[in-house]
Order: sequence, then C-alpha cells, then structure tokens
Amino acid sequence: MAYKQLKLWFDRDLAVLLADKLLSNGVQFDKDAFVHIATQGLDDLELKGRVEYIADALYQHLPFDYQEAISKLVAILGPENEKETGMFKEFYWVMPIAKYVEKYGLADFNTSMNAIYEITKRNTGEYTIRPFLEKHPEKTLNLLEQWAKDPNKHVRRLASEGVRPRLPWAAKLDQFIQDPKPILPILDTLKDDPSKYVQKSVANCINDILKDNTEVGKTLIESWVPNASKERKWIIKHALRNLVKNGDEWATGIVK
Repeated sequence: MAYKQLKLWFDRDLAVLLADKLLSNGVQFDKDAFVHIATQGLDDLELKGRVEYIADALYQHLPFDYQEAISKLVAILGPENEKETGMFKEFYWVMPIAKYVEKYGLADFNTSMNAIYEITKRNTGEYTIRPFLEKHPEKTLNLLEQWAKDPNKHVRRLASEGVRPRLPWAAKLDQFIQDPKPILPILDTLKDDPSKYVQKSVANCINDILKDNTEVGKTLIESWVPNASKERKWIIKHALRNLVKNGDEWATGIVK
C-alpha cells in the first residue's frame, strides 16, 4: 500500500476490489451497478463518510436477508492478520464491511457478533461494537469478557478497545463515562496480557477512565500494583502518562 491519505483509498478501485472478491466467491452481484453507486459523490466526503457510502452501496446490492448478506461478506475476508500492525495498510478494504454490520446488524446480535469476531482479526471491530454496547449492554459485555480470554490478540484487544469511554474518532460511551465499573472485569482479565498491542489498549482505556472517574481508575491501579508483572507495570506506566506529565504526585509515586 503506497502512502496516501487513508480516505483516498476508499475510491473506485476499492469498490472494484470488493465486487471482484464477491464475484470470485460465487455471489450473484451486479458489479457495474455497484461500482457506479458506490463511487458517486465520494469526492465530497471524508473518511468516515466514504466508508459508510460504500457500505450503503453494498446494502443495496446484496440480498436483503441480513444473515445471508453477512455470510457472503465474511466469506471474502481472507487470511487473518497475524501481525500487530497492518489493520489499515493491508486490511483497510474491510472497513465498509464493518460499517455494514454496525449500521444494519443491530437487530441480529448473534450474527453480528460472529461477524465482528472475524472482522477484528483483520481490521478492527472497535467502532462496530459500540452501538451494540449501547443497545445490548449486558449481552455485549458478557461476550467481551469471554473475548478477553481469546487466543487471538486482535480479539483480546477489541475487548478493551471497544469499551473505551472516549475512543478517538468514535461516539463517546456515556454509560461508561458515568460509571466505568462494568468494564473493569475486562481490564482485570487483560492486566498481564503478553501482547504489547493489547497492553496499549488496556492502558488507553484506563487513561480514559481517569479523565472522568479518577478515583475509580486510581483504585483499579492500586489493586494491580502488588506483585505486578512486567506487562502490568508497563500498562500502569502508560495509563498514568498524562497524570505524570501534569505533575500528579500520586501517579508519579506509582510509576517510580
């Protein structure tokens, strides 16, 4: 993937790529009509708008039945991403599929969760999962607690990244800004995760919590300090970086 602004990759070539992947998997699909619809007006849109525009075009050209449509989209995802990078450089084309699930899948929880599980192994489900946390909070949290123990690092990362109260470029999760306690069991499960990719996500989630619920965040960190592994120490230090930078004595004492 040669360098250019990410939004510019969501263009006619991407529409053709998606159409060709569907056709090569035996899907009955009007390629020309899809490419035409998916690319009209793209030049006036920013990244998120382009992604949604292409997702809407998929919706118009795939079977109306959601389960059938999702099965066809999941089938073209291809090999999993084995690295901790490459979500956007190599698997950027998956983003309209994730948006499809986010926008059209809220009424079918199980089908959508299975799709998000596969999507996040290539690109990311951190944005897609958030409407489900709002509409189906208990079921989604229970599932994410299971995913926090998954063998796949991308799935484990989603468990913490998806519940971040203030995830960048996403709508805030007001229920966790008001009360982050429901997401603490997920973070506790991940506190010694061996993947730096996951560790960064856990630290960033705690950093979000500290912005709105400082005492909750501090209590969590204090409970982690005794017998902390090197992985946990790194998470704590990264989570407290803003407080340390601002001269917070408590945070400075923790990371010494």
